[in-house]
Amino acid sequence: MVHVSLCTLMAIELRHAALYPARRSICQGNAMRVIVIGGLGNFGARICKRLAGVAGLTVVAASRRPQGSVHTFDDGKAVATVALDINSSDFETRLIDASPGLVIHCAGPFQGQDYRVAKAACAAGAHYLDIADGRDFVADFPASMNAQAKAVGVLAVSGASSVPGLSSAVVDHLGKSFSRLDAIRTVIAPGQQAARGVATIQGVFGYAGLGFRRWNEGVWHTQYGWQDIQSFTLKGMSSRWGAACDVPDLALFPDRYPGVRDVEFHAALELRIQHIALWLAAALRRLGVPLPINAWAARLDTASNLMLDRFGSDLGAMKVQVCGVLKDGREACLNWQITAPDGHGPQIPCMASVLLAQKLARNQLQQTGAFSCMGLLKLEDFDAEFQRWNITSDTTEQGR
Repeated sequence: MVHVSLCTLMAIELRHAALYPARRSICQGNAMRVIVIGGLGNFGARICKRLAGVAGLTVVAASRRPQGSVHTFDDGKAVATVALDINSSDFETRLIDASPGLVIHCAGPFQGQDYRVAKAACAAGAHYLDIADGRDFVADFPASMNAQAKAVGVLAVSGASSVPGLSSAVVDHLGKSFSRLDAIRTVIAPGQQAARGVATIQGVFGYAGLGFRRWNEGVWHTQYGWQDIQSFTLKGMSSRWGAACDVPDLALFPDRYPGVRDVEFHAALELRIQHIALWLAAALRRLGVPLPINAWAARLDTASNLMLDRFGSDLGAMKVQVCGVLKDGREACLNWQITAPDGHGPQIPCMASVLLAQKLARNQLQQTGAFSCMGLLKLEDFDAEFQRWNITSDTTEQGR
């Protein structure tokens, strides 16, 4: 009986290895093969460069039209390339042929995308991460992908980016000081001269003027993209205007932090003229004027580079404010801020995926199934990445 059982187990393992070659390579102790979808884009290239020197990982940049079989970045690091188009009819087959152990999806915008990349990664027996900031994409991901990910024994994570990957780690950390959480407010303030990427702009424009739900005073209210302009003060920077944006945190945080009554998110661009233009475009769309501004993303990005970047800086920041009752009974707010100099702000959305990829390579994540990126990383996990890019952090307390 023992002999039969062992043979049966070996047959099952061999069949599984044949179906999922990437998982077989991991079991054999080889370097994990990481396929970065959109690996030559604004964020994908940063992730490729960062992971290229990490022991235990072999990085491959996937692009629709790579120039050659190897791509050399401006810092001298080189990665192999593979031609992959997520919209092609044979995408899943081609991804399986590429034998990934991990797929990192960076080909946005994610607003309106389906889960074909995550499904293809599971079909290949590979772990999956993405840097999605699309609210519905990230919030609905666990329910849509959990069964398939568990069936093949992989970890699939959506939103391994600034939101909710980093933002939730900040709130988890600050929340330890409170006996009651009342409000969570996040603002991201990019430097005008920092690289934006057309997909990011398309995502931002996609919900301008459109209504979305925000948890306010303990009930759901409708807010509109790139409206609700407020003034924000960030340490080391001049005051900025910030406008309302639709992000995964707005859907996820009311459930993750029971009792919280307010959750809000704003993006604070450096130049007010951009806020005025976006506010007007959003207001027209809100009134029913069919402005396809997301289709203008590439041209507007080029115009901004040529005409406006000279009036801005390369300094960016992210601020998370948590308010409530501290454990000593005082009502207060804790303000956490990171400040990124030298145009390094775009490194921040890449950090959660970079950290999770390294944890997977070291077998430090044993979970299987599909998750939004919350609770998988602690704030201290990000410290080494902050230091790498000379990004400073600061936490202050203020009364309410």
